[in-house]
Amino acid sequence: MPLKPNRNVVRMPKIHFRNNDRKIEVDEGTSILEAALDHDIDIDNDCGANGVCGTCQVHIEEGHENLSAMTDEERELLEMTDSIPNKSRLACQARVVGNITLTIPE
Repeated sequence: MPLKPNRNVVRMPKIHFRNNDRKIEVDEGTSILEAALDHDIDIDNDCGANGVCGTCQVHIEEGHENLSAMTDEERELLEMTDSIPNKSRLACQARVVGNITLTIPE
């Protein structure tokens, strides 16, 4: 008898880090920074993930729609660092809800 697909299986979002071509699965709602640090991927975070320094900035290449909404505070901080807010996010603030691809600035 053929197996039927299990429709109750939860698909975990994937983050593709282009810098080192690593793909990791994360729980939905995990921040990019938490996911990276949990998998030994270095992202600067001088303020300890409080969203006030801008050092954990990443560039989203694909999947912008699969991240939590950007807060006004995050947008203002990115604008102060001359970043393009629709391409950059703070890894400590952006929470993953679907697949994304990103690069970590050098």
